[in-house]
Amino acid sequence: MARNARSHHLTQGPQRTPNRALFRATGFTDTDFDKPVVGIANGFNTTAPCNMGLNTLAARADWALREAGAMPQRFGTIAVSGGVSMGTPGARYALVSREVVADSIETVCDGQLMDGLLAIGAGGSPSPTDSGASARPNRK
Repeated sequence: MARNARSHHLTQGPQRTPNRALFRATGFTDTDFDKPVVGIANGFNTTAPCNMGLNTLAARADWALREAGAMPQRFGTIAVSGGVSMGTPGARYALVSREVVADSIETVCDGQLMDGLLAIGAGGSPSPTDSGASARPNRK
């Protein structure tokens, strides 16, 4: 099986010229269209200290994936800190946010026909969510 089994539907053939134009605007070159596209889901935000360093990790992951011969595509997810909102009505959203995060990761990966996913989360809620979302593209 090709390493770009899904993304080749977006990058190969004359009918995909408009798709390739959009990829070129994100930094792709001619040789990149044969590489697997790997999403990097990143829960960076400044609402809780555990999420503040995630952009640095995503940048390192981006570099490592390029070195491994893939084309990384970074995208954000939400993160709700149960620690910040504990003891308040806002704490109700921490558990619900797991499904929202998993749904958003699945939507981007399947909508963009990504070949792989690296999910970067922090704290209690995002980590199990990222793991759950990682398995979802395989259920189809």
